Amino acid sequence: MKSTMMKNVMEACDEEVAIAVDGVVLDGDLVVPAKAKGIVIFAHGSGSSRKSPRNRQVAETIRDKGMGTLLFDLLTPEEERLDESTGALRFDIHMLATRLEGVVHWLVSQPEWKEMNIGLFGASTGAAAALVAAAHLGDLVSAVVSRGGRPDLASGLLEQVRCPTLLIVGSLDELVLRLNEDARAQMVCETELRIVPGATHLFSEPGKLEQVANLSARWFEKHLSGDIKERGGA
Repeated sequence: MKSTMMKNVMEACDEEVAIAVDGVVLDGDLVVPAKAKGIVIFAHGSGSSRKSPRNRQVAETIRDKGMGTLLFDLLTPEEERLDESTGALRFDIHMLATRLEGVVHWLVSQPEWKEMNIGLFGASTGAAAALVAAAHLGDLVSAVVSRGGRPDLASGLLEQVRCPTLLIVGSLDELVLRLNEDARAQMVCETELRIVPGATHLFSEPGKLEQVANLSARWFEKHLSGDIKERGGA
C-alpha cells in the first residue's frame, strides 16, 4: 500500500511512494534513516528502473552513511514497455529531466522533508537528466554524482550547474571517459573526475561497484551533511 503519512524528520522512513509529476504517476522507494540531514534521489540509466541492483547497492552504502535515498521509475510501466521495443524514450533527456525536477519539487513540498539537503545520483543517460535538473533547480540541489554518465547529453547547460559534482568513470570505458573529461572542462562549479581503474561501463568487475558506492557516499556525506537548508515555499 502506498503511504503518504507525515513523519517526524527524526524518525526513520521506509515506504513506497506514488509521485504525480508531468501528467503521470511514478512509483518510488523512499528510505530515510533516523536523523538524516540529506536525501539522494536516483535517476537510473537507459533500459533500467528503480529496481536496478547497481543503484540499490550504491543506495545502501549511502544510507549506511546516514543519508536517505529515493529510487523511482522515470517511466511508467507502459512507457517502459514502449522503450524496451523502440528505445524511443531513454534519450529524451528533456522529458527525463523534467520528471526528475518534478520529483525534487514533490520531495521538498512534503512537510517532513522540506528542509532536507537534496543530492542527485545519475547513471548513464540518467546522469544527463540529473545535470540538467541541477542546472534548472539551482540551490534546491546540493550535490550531484554521475556514474558512467553521459554529460554530453546535457551540453549547453553544464555551465549552469552550480552544485558540487562528482563524475565517476571506469578507465576501460574510453568513449564515456573522454565525454566526461570534455564535460568537466565546461563546468564552472566544484567538479571532480574519479577514474576507477580496470572498470568498464557498468562497473561489473569484482569490487569496482563497491568503489563507486564508497566514492558516491563520501561525496554526498561531505556536501549534504551541513546545516539543513530552509526551503521556504518550494
